[in-house]
Amino acid sequence: MPTRGSALRSVPTGKRSPISRLQIEGLISRLVAVFGIVFGLQTLPVVFDQIDAANPVWAWIVVPTLYGSIVVALVAAFAQRWVVMANILIAFVYLAALATWPLAVITPTDSELDRYWLYFLMTVATAAAAVGFATPVATLYLFAIPVIYGVIRMTPEGGSASLLEATLEAVYAVLIGGAVVLIVTLLRHAAAAVDVAQSAALDRYSLAVHAHATEIERVQVDSIVHDSVLTTLLSAARAYSPEAKRIASTMASNAIGHLREAALVSPDDGGTVRLSAVLRRVTEAASSMSAPFELRTRDVSVQSMPLQAAEAVYSAAVQAMVNSLQHAGQEPRVSRWLAIRGVEPSGIEIEVGDTGAGFSFVDLPAERMGLRVSIVERVTNAGGSVEIDSAVDEGTVISIRWPKAPATSIDARLNGLTAPGGRL
Repeated sequence: MPTRGSALRSVPTGKRSPISRLQIEGLISRLVAVFGIVFGLQTLPVVFDQIDAANPVWAWIVVPTLYGSIVVALVAAFAQRWVVMANILIAFVYLAALATWPLAVITPTDSELDRYWLYFLMTVATAAAAVGFATPVATLYLFAIPVIYGVIRMTPEGGSASLLEATLEAVYAVLIGGAVVLIVTLLRHAAAAVDVAQSAALDRYSLAVHAHATEIERVQVDSIVHDSVLTTLLSAARAYSPEAKRIASTMASNAIGHLREAALVSPDDGGTVRLSAVLRRVTEAASSMSAPFELRTRDVSVQSMPLQAAEAVYSAAVQAMVNSLQHAGQEPRVSRWLAIRGVEPSGIEIEVGDTGAGFSFVDLPAERMGLRVSIVERVTNAGGSVEIDSAVDEGTVISIRWPKAPATSIDARLNGLTAPGGRL
């Protein structure tokens, strides 16, 4: 119910802004990867022209490794996996190639050249560092690499460039690389600001949704109380004959049924809630119980579920934990656990189990409404399913799943809570 426990964050079902920090990071990584491939291909003629001046062993190790890391970053960017590690690999491979450059020159006289081929890939390495590292580390890399290059350029192995020439090349590299780092940083900050604004908007929307749902529920309950409960009480007060008493009893039964339905069904306002929020809320409820529950959670998807279903699943899980505390026993041998896992493509499954007293479905008292109403009927009405496995002295396991699995073998016999083999 909207008024029970802490509020779930509901998400508008309408079209939302596609901008987010995660998407901006993906876009930046793809652009940098394509940029690296393009510059790498343009540099190949220079590499082939200067490769004879370097030690063959060094050339056959450094060149394939550096270009291979650029290709790996391209694949990772479009697959959106290991993106950070791939770009860090480029940065370190380039740094290693630059540091070992003087050792690879066969003779200083052979190294007299205009610009070494590593110079043309310096911006690629800087851009990769901007993606792979945090801004302070990327900034340090931005200045450190050109300085190292400039120092090497003034040595005989680096081409014996003058101080002015080496400085100009280093400054030019800093300016180009700095522009890339600046653009990446600004895009990240802008995306982070959008994420904060969207989060605040979702919080405000959540409050509005719950206030609206609470008002609808209040009006519904008021209507039931006025139309059914008060009428029943008036009829009961005037029931003197057996027939009048029978009618009053029937009206009372109907009124109780209306109230039960109102408690089970939350108003469907079209809102949704993230599965991760449901997981967080259930685990918070478990941590507040009087006895510990071992948490066995797995990552759930980033998808969302209807707010009504989320409330039903949460309430049923809490009721299952309360039932365990009340009926499983408190002996030290009794252990309890809460397992939450995602169900493809966008579902959730919550398992509440214990090794306590257990129970028999045949001997279950009819007045035990918590199991039938608060768990099974509530989840079933929301489009989910419940599986209960219990036996005397063997513990109880309650599995709550949403949505209901297709072609499920679970046969929820709500009337009397009977099930073959002790399974509901």
